[in-house]
Amino acid sequence: EIMNIFTNNLPSIDLHGEDRVNALIKVDEFIKDSIKLRHKNIVIIHGKGTWVLKDAIHEYLKRDKRVKEYSLDINIGQTLVSLEID
Repeated sequence: EIMNIFTNNLPSIDLHGEDRVNALIKVDEFIKDSIKLRHKNIVIIHGKGTWVLKDAIHEYLKRDKRVKEYSLDINIGQTLVSLEID
């Protein structure tokens, strides 16, 4: 597996083993903390599996006003997120 040196150094949260509800709570807290710490770019690791977590997280990010943009990484088990930092 090729490691992306850029995403490797970004703040990240690993949601392996979480259910949808807990994962979304953790994503919300992670975004809140990241904005406080002024991290413009973060990584959400959701794994590949059945896409249940990825789909729930992408649906959440689509509606979150704090999120500027997001996309699946080359490593499809994680999503890259750009935050609105004023």
